[in-house]
Amino acid sequence: MFSRLLLLFLFSWTWGTLAATPSHEQIVGDFFNKNGASGGSTSNHTNNWAVLVCSSRYWFNYRHMANALGMYRTVKRLGIPDSNIILMLADDAACNARNRFPGSVYANPGRGLDLYGDNIEVDYRGYEVTVENFIRVLTGRMEPSVPRSKRLLSDASSNIFVYMTGHGGNEFLKFQDNEEISAFDIADAFEQMWQKKRYNEIFFMIDTCQANTMYSKFYSPNILATGSSKLDQNSYSYENDNDLGISVIDRFTHYVLEFMERINKTSHESMADLFAYYDPVKIHSDPGVRSDLFRRPLSEVRITDFLGGVAQVEVGEGVPVDTAAVGEDQWPLQGESPAVPPVLPVAENTQERVGDLGGGWRGMRAWGGVLLIGGLVGWVGFRS
Repeated sequence: MFSRLLLLFLFSWTWGTLAATPSHEQIVGDFFNKNGASGGSTSNHTNNWAVLVCSSRYWFNYRHMANALGMYRTVKRLGIPDSNIILMLADDAACNARNRFPGSVYANPGRGLDLYGDNIEVDYRGYEVTVENFIRVLTGRMEPSVPRSKRLLSDASSNIFVYMTGHGGNEFLKFQDNEEISAFDIADAFEQMWQKKRYNEIFFMIDTCQANTMYSKFYSPNILATGSSKLDQNSYSYENDNDLGISVIDRFTHYVLEFMERINKTSHESMADLFAYYDPVKIHSDPGVRSDLFRRPLSEVRITDFLGGVAQVEVGEGVPVDTAAVGEDQWPLQGESPAVPPVLPVAENTQERVGDLGGGWRGMRAWGGVLLIGGLVGWVGFRS
């Protein structure tokens, strides 16, 4: 009697183990739920671009160049390669005769970090920084002779960060102290981009006097915008450098960059966190945010959805991926070409490979139970 009860118990345990073991579909589902939208970004973009514009010239506008270079350093640090950055600097303060530190641009009097450095690629410099060229960059209406490095080669899956700094006013920003771009011009350029499928989402940031008026005319979908000051307010500089004799950065950009320093490539900080960090008392103006054209909740929009690189790793069935070609623990960021191209993703194949691991382990456990039962049956028969 005891032997029969033991056999019944072992038989029930074996089938219970089989039932409790996750199926192929459950294993794959759990993997993607853990690493997908529920645990990270809700964006469906595949590449990021940045357009950074300093529209001011002359030495006394040194801070505007530092603003743009600070953003340039940040987006590069977070993973956007130079091939996906359009940097427009209306003047070159680094090489100005009045610069006591030639070839360098600093954003603080302590001069602890050279924003210009040895690794900078300026795509539009000096008199190339015009309203016409800026609009052409956005809309893609370029002459055939324009090199690839000066083109915004975005598509319908691109997230684009547009940053502008300079002198402005109610619904305008000055270029080169010679011409102006209006809020209507930028709004229409963004609409052309949407119609031509040149972006998935846009994050527009501007640091100038009365900055919030510059995004008041936007009407295209999927645009998130922020500015340094509201109508009839100025944007103020942050610190002066006595050796240079000028202001070295603006307050709004300084505090944005201060927040960005806590961000890395894998950070989960959201746009809501950034906007909550704004302090009108410190900035000396009232920053604004416009999100009515944006479809996602700000708490679900990562900073790196716009300012970070997009790492694309795709594994297919039966083809090994040579990670040594790009480093043992690092995958190539967007814009970089791995030595071994990734295989086209096939959801069914990935599911089969993940499922094979779970299925093999489940099979081993099941056969172990069967062998155990068989051994006990033989033992009982032998005893009988």
